[in-house]
Amino acid sequence: MASQRIRVLIIDDVPETRENLKKLLMFEHDIEVVGATATAEEGIRLARDLQPDVVLLDINLPGASGISAVEQIMEVAPLAQVVMMSVQSDADYLRRAMLAGARDFLPKPFSADELVATIRRVYRMRRPPPVLPPTGPIGLGAGRGGPQGKVVAVYSPKGGVGTTTIAVNLAVALQKPERRLVLIDASMPFGDVGVFLNLQGPRSIADLARLDEIDAEAFNLSLVSHVSGLKVLLAPPRPELAEYVTADAMKRILTLARTLFDIVVVDTSTHPTDATLVILDEAEQIVLVATPDVPTIKNARLFFDVITQLNYPPHKMLMILNKVDRRFGITPEMVEQALKHRISAQIPWDEVTVLNSINKGSPLVAQRSKPIAQALLQLAGRLEEALFAPQEAEEVRKRVGR
Repeated sequence: MASQRIRVLIIDDVPETRENLKKLLMFEHDIEVVGATATAEEGIRLARDLQPDVVLLDINLPGASGISAVEQIMEVAPLAQVVMMSVQSDADYLRRAMLAGARDFLPKPFSADELVATIRRVYRMRRPPPVLPPTGPIGLGAGRGGPQGKVVAVYSPKGGVGTTTIAVNLAVALQKPERRLVLIDASMPFGDVGVFLNLQGPRSIADLARLDEIDAEAFNLSLVSHVSGLKVLLAPPRPELAEYVTADAMKRILTLARTLFDIVVVDTSTHPTDATLVILDEAEQIVLVATPDVPTIKNARLFFDVITQLNYPPHKMLMILNKVDRRFGITPEMVEQALKHRISAQIPWDEVTVLNSINKGSPLVAQRSKPIAQALLQLAGRLEEALFAPQEAEEVRKRVGR
């Protein structure tokens, strides 16, 4: 089964687009283009005859509409995963397409990495795990059984300490083929997750927040995909749109995200807004980011006073010390003594590597030979233990009858 190739059918009325898609996929060892056509009618016939794994379907086709084509393709090739392609991003139209049976959406123009990652991802969704019901809402894992997903809030009471760097790299490091993970940029009004991952998208968390009802289809349409397979919900493209993300909207977004994903990593704002407090309340783990400088230590001490009043349990906090360099004069031991809290991980100071990573939109954890990448990967391992070890211990206790 390891040698099985993903069979792709292309339906697009622009000859250059069809040829470009073929070229982009030509050298992928696990993907094979089995057919290409310009019309919906011919595409439906080919889908019936070829039974492809994935169909790349342009929304605007001569003759039958994209939505009508999706419905008919699903009738003649029920196991095919349809990916809609379009230069337009009308939310209502896309929602109808997803309800008709489309699995994902690629806004044109897209890169080769985005195309390949989307094809592989929807192909994996072709054989859902047994806990998924045979019918139900369309979306990433919508309606799945089993335990709810875990929320991880990456937070600091002071800006400029590397919260987004930590959130992005933790999310990438925690991403696994068998695990559903989403990264939410709630660092408003100026979220930078998209910049750090070199991602853009037509929709953001503000678009979700404005909906009266947030369902799996809307959530799915609002996500963009990173080449690692990571799903990302971007911050609003303009600062004024952040006002739509109220505490109530954030609560609804996180509640739904838990049902769709195993881990929900949230990059938060330094400002203690109501929405930020909702994120901290909902989180199973708060990754508190501090740096070895007096202003940050002062703010961290105030934050610990606040969470004491909020009655957060001690195990909910995971404090890490970023930008560690003993030449700065404040050691990790001094920070622990000042805050009366144990440091769970230390991330070394490496300004050149970090800036290169941000400017290129490439996560640090991809550079595994670097000490900073190794420290981030170790942090991800500790966080994984904090999230799942208690659950596993409880399962063991149940099995032995204790």
